[in-house]
Amino acid sequence: MTVLETAEQSNPQATRGADRRPDPPLTPHLAQRIARDFTPRWNETWGGTCMLHGQPPGPNAVRLDGNDYLGLTGHPAIVAAQVAALRQDSNFVIQSGAFLQSSHPAHALELSLAHWLGKEDGFICQSGYAANTGLIQAIADAQTPVYVDALAHTSLWEGVHAARATGHPFRHNDPAHLDRALARHGPGLVIVDSVYSTTGALCPLQDMVEVVERHGAMLLVDESHSLGTHGPTGAGLCAALGLTHRVHFITASLAKAFAGRAGFFTMPAALRYYILSESFPNIFSSCLLPHEIAGLAATLQVIQGLDDARARLHAHTARLRTSLTAMGYPIHQGTEQIIALEAGPEPDTMVLRDRLEAQGVFGAVFCAPATSRNRSLVRLTLSAALTEAELAHVEEAARAVAPLVKPWDWPIARRRHGE
Repeated sequence: MTVLETAEQSNPQATRGADRRPDPPLTPHLAQRIARDFTPRWNETWGGTCMLHGQPPGPNAVRLDGNDYLGLTGHPAIVAAQVAALRQDSNFVIQSGAFLQSSHPAHALELSLAHWLGKEDGFICQSGYAANTGLIQAIADAQTPVYVDALAHTSLWEGVHAARATGHPFRHNDPAHLDRALARHGPGLVIVDSVYSTTGALCPLQDMVEVVERHGAMLLVDESHSLGTHGPTGAGLCAALGLTHRVHFITASLAKAFAGRAGFFTMPAALRYYILSESFPNIFSSCLLPHEIAGLAATLQVIQGLDDARARLHAHTARLRTSLTAMGYPIHQGTEQIIALEAGPEPDTMVLRDRLEAQGVFGAVFCAPATSRNRSLVRLTLSAALTEAELAHVEEAARAVAPLVKPWDWPIARRRHGE
């Protein structure tokens, strides 16, 4: 059975109707690509089901598959701001963000976010993906060498492609390797994540900044997984380390601790109209809706006062990392609230997913292209909202699953011991 036939069986509603006629045929080249690159994976490796989709979580499931680090979903102050905007903004004009003037509420939010981070100005975008691609496309070009950490988010690499720049990957969290690459290819743009999204590894940002400054390059830090969770009032890792004034650009998804649907990047105020004229996602996408802007503005106010929630999140992280390590899970590649259970080959990760879900614990499966083909994993994302009972349940589930999946034999465990 082909992938398309399987899709029809799983979604019969899409194929019903008296007027339904077959779609025109695909080009032979595309059909060959699917048959070569995806069909064997679907049929043989995944067994004819989507690897990302296990059992639906039940009412008592512990959900560790989201990104709401501070537990803000449904916060009354945020919901009230959204509802008020929906009731009041009947005359809102949907248009490209490039047309919004300085009096628009979106610009007030941009300034509030930028000043919170210690920067002059910034842009709100439709997503973190759009923020990264739009910023990099505006500040790099074919003559700009761009140096990207090997585990940097895909959206950062897509920004390099959009800029038509040459990307030079450097070894993950390795300032010495970056130093050699800069010496070889010259100053340009260096890109790192503050906290890496698949492993929870923390960037050695102080060392990276020193290398960048030594070579006269620019530095972009994606703070998607540290904004709201790290630093004074949640202003991020750059602020926590006192490095904000030495970092050229900060980007972030606002779908993590902000629990919204947007992205953001900072810039010097002098670049505002240059980027407004050069960044394609800002020019060719519609602006956020009023209730989204209002909700994000309210969220910023809430997040700044959540020191207790940040402390709980870090305590939960330390507790679960300690207990999982004691059980034999090789999670040494990270330190923060993202915990990677890297089973390796995709069939092994599917077994791990199923075993955890049978115990009522639901993580998010990451596989190629989010990871290397043989480094797939189940990602457990922690939240400040987790209760003592939920934390204990996760520990009990991990303990029950360990003898069945043998994490001490995973490839990542053998690599740690030099085998």
